[in-house]
Amino acid sequence: MKLSQFKFDLPESLIAHTPSDTRDESRLMVLHRDSGKIEHKIFKDVLDYFDDQDVMILNNTKVFPARMYGNKEKTGATIEVFLLRELNKELRLWDVLVDPARKIRVGNKLYFGDDDLLIAEVVDNTTSRGRTIRFLFDGTDEEFRRNVEILGETPLPKYIKRKATAEDKERYQTIFAKHEGAVAAPTAGLHFSRELMKRLELKGVEFAEVTLHVGLGTFRPVEVEDLTKHKMDSEQFIIEEKQARIVNRGIERKKRICAVGTTSMRTIESAVSAGKTLKSANDWTSKFIFPPYEFSIANSMITNFHTPESTLLMMVSAFGGYEHVMHAYEVAVKEKYRFYSYGDAMLII
Repeated sequence: MKLSQFKFDLPESLIAHTPSDTRDESRLMVLHRDSGKIEHKIFKDVLDYFDDQDVMILNNTKVFPARMYGNKEKTGATIEVFLLRELNKELRLWDVLVDPARKIRVGNKLYFGDDDLLIAEVVDNTTSRGRTIRFLFDGTDEEFRRNVEILGETPLPKYIKRKATAEDKERYQTIFAKHEGAVAAPTAGLHFSRELMKRLELKGVEFAEVTLHVGLGTFRPVEVEDLTKHKMDSEQFIIEEKQARIVNRGIERKKRICAVGTTSMRTIESAVSAGKTLKSANDWTSKFIFPPYEFSIANSMITNFHTPESTLLMMVSAFGGYEHVMHAYEVAVKEKYRFYSYGDAMLII
């Protein structure tokens, strides 16, 4: 398939800049992938589509406050530093993006916080905007992380044209987030409230947790018309044996297995055994899913509404059927569904 087949007109007004008032009360479009039938619901209505022994697969990665602002030594110029990932805990080496990049060279020092709570030195160039920096900090890892927490901001996607608030700290995080390492939230999971999860549990629905640390590559545009030429960024994922067993039991019982979000789907599709069951794993994946593609584990999926020409829309189209999904997106625009990270949800069954 070609990139241009995933174009559609998305009015600026449909991009959600703030979360819904209540997590589980965003809108929900239900798409039946056999017939293309569409239903319009509220998110907590997902309860009606799941039953005893069905399995929901959740990504329990936790977003850390990755966006920091520092000042360059001598000039005092303000520099945005976006923490991508920790390369070495002992040496406090981090992979980062800097903006404006042209001002930042190897050897430069950056000062963070009013009283220079943290100081970092640039030790390498990685890409045009990428740098490796070393934090010059003598305290414990716990103290270092506390300082990052104080100085860092919730890394809202760039298209949200406002400063991150205290509310974002809570709402740009799933309620089941456990393992820190993501620079973007697994957004389909943002719709789950504690009450809804309790009600699903009472209905007999089982939850299996996987971890995929979402990187900025999630937002990277596809720049080639021929999709086979696009390369995905690598992201770390972990599936524990106990969680794989929950999923495989559901497959054996021929139950509904629901991947909550494109990140959960990428994770499970990166760890399929020869017998089409889920394997435990601790690995990195750069898997790119686009139509046509045969899925092995999940037979249903919850996802948000994605941008035109994004890898996320391509994966959803592979799962729901290209024609059905593109038609559903036309309907979503007409019905004024909210798009992107803080937007509404779609359940594909």
